[in-house]
Amino acid sequence: MPRLFAVPDLDLDDHAAIAGVHQMRADLASVLRAPRRWQGGLRKTSQARAIQGSNSIEGYSVSTQDAAAAVEDEAPLTADQKTWAEILGYRRVLTYVLNVATLPGFLIDEATLKALHFMLLEHDLRKGPGQYRQRAIYVRDDIRDVTVYEGPDSDDVPALMASLVESLERYRDADPLVRGALAHLNLVMIHPFRDGNGRMARALQTMTLAQDDVIEPVFSSIEEWLGANTTDYYRVLAATGQGSWHPENDAHLWVKFNVRAHHMQAQTLRRRFDEAERTWVALDELTALHKLPDRVANLLFEAFLGLRVQRSTYIKHTNLEKRTATRDLAQLTDRGLLDAVGQTRGRYYVAGDELRELRATIRTARRPVDDPFPGLMDQITRVPVQTARTVTAEPHEGGAG
Repeated sequence: MPRLFAVPDLDLDDHAAIAGVHQMRADLASVLRAPRRWQGGLRKTSQARAIQGSNSIEGYSVSTQDAAAAVEDEAPLTADQKTWAEILGYRRVLTYVLNVATLPGFLIDEATLKALHFMLLEHDLRKGPGQYRQRAIYVRDDIRDVTVYEGPDSDDVPALMASLVESLERYRDADPLVRGALAHLNLVMIHPFRDGNGRMARALQTMTLAQDDVIEPVFSSIEEWLGANTTDYYRVLAATGQGSWHPENDAHLWVKFNVRAHHMQAQTLRRRFDEAERTWVALDELTALHKLPDRVANLLFEAFLGLRVQRSTYIKHTNLEKRTATRDLAQLTDRGLLDAVGQTRGRYYVAGDELRELRATIRTARRPVDDPFPGLMDQITRVPVQTARTVTAEPHEGGAG
């Protein structure tokens, strides 16, 4: 089988950070095992943030509101038609990963990856969804006007992808965090598709983590964190890849970067779980104070999280009659807990003054997130980076995707 990037030798700091991630994930999983009223809201926002993060890396401006609308199968608030098509495509991919990859006996094979790629890009058949590329491919940095990466020859892609799929089973004994990082790296460096390679690589990483079956995959994804740290993400890829297909290169910095992302994302989730518990206590007090029915607490929690609330979604989640749902929203607006935005047909609701004040109070007590590798990005920045050879008359195809 063709050579791929291999599992690097880990140091003591790596092992300590990985152990810390697994402990946090186990603790979070134990919290989720007992039903919590806030689980649905955090699950939805986590999926929305993953969609937002992975698409923003590729230059698609996605608001949290629109990402959450995609999760709920609602209309977008601000996204244009092209961006919305990309969002919906990635939602399909992530929904498949979250619901199928945890099933007993699930295996990742080439057919699965091609099917996921078709889900991602079926809205644009010009990009060859579900098919490996047939030509050379180059990743451009348009700001510096240079070609930063050249993928392997297209004739080599089928064998490389077969090797990638085989490696997912071969590395079963590797730690899941390391295995997922290598799957991500190898796919994005093979660049097997005309477009969508970055999003496919990140989805593959989440899919391999889902097979670990410790915590729900929506809570183990690092796509949100990568989206918030795009510059660092591209920098470590450049330092590892060195301009073209070099599977002989050491992947240690890349793996360490991913472990760092997992560690900081797990800390963020732990903080959100703690805040959710305190928020629900406060929301119970608010509903009692305003003599509101208990059913509105879920609605208030989603508004507290910064999501827009629509009557149609409220009805879908509660099975209320339209008249009752309309009355509840009118009461919440009259009491200043929600603010209505827009006209009757397209109206939605956001957090009112009292909820915004509550959110500010709870977030004031946040502890900062600790960096398990404080000097890592400085170390990565010091690595000399090669760009791809100059491309003149040869075919040129899209970016990371």
